[in-house]
Amino acid sequence: MTRKQRRMNFVMLGLATLGTAAALVLTALEDKIVFFYSPTDLVTKTTIPKNQQFRVGGLVKEGTWKKPENGLTHNFTVTDLRHDIAISYKGIIPDIFREGQGVVVLGKVQANGIFRADEVLAKHDEKYMPPEVAAALKKSGKWEGGKARAE
Repeated sequence: MTRKQRRMNFVMLGLATLGTAAALVLTALEDKIVFFYSPTDLVTKTTIPKNQQFRVGGLVKEGTWKKPENGLTHNFTVTDLRHDIAISYKGIIPDIFREGQGVVVLGKVQANGIFRADEVLAKHDEKYMPPEVAAALKKSGKWEGGKARAE
């Protein structure tokens, strides 16, 4: 074998090794990837994953949540000011969870169309908004950095 052929074999072996490593990493992470959708995405897209967890974010719609007297089942609506989605969550809601504030929920859509949340994340102060939620709300054209635009 000439020097040039050995060098080419070495480069090809290196590329094959890198390709195999990349394929293994992507395969391992496939189950860990969690997608984010806004309520409008859920209404307009036809390729929403079934039986797969994903995140939904937006604002907790005014008048849709009341603190339960007993039990831990919370029902509320998340909106991006265009579309709404009903959320059901069984567990302890963060103390900072309120209507009109940003929230991201992780879970699955049930057969009845209600999003069954396994985790609820609420923003922690007036200046913070999860980037995905802020982008979805700004995209709706009805939200400007903390204030909903009057209709």
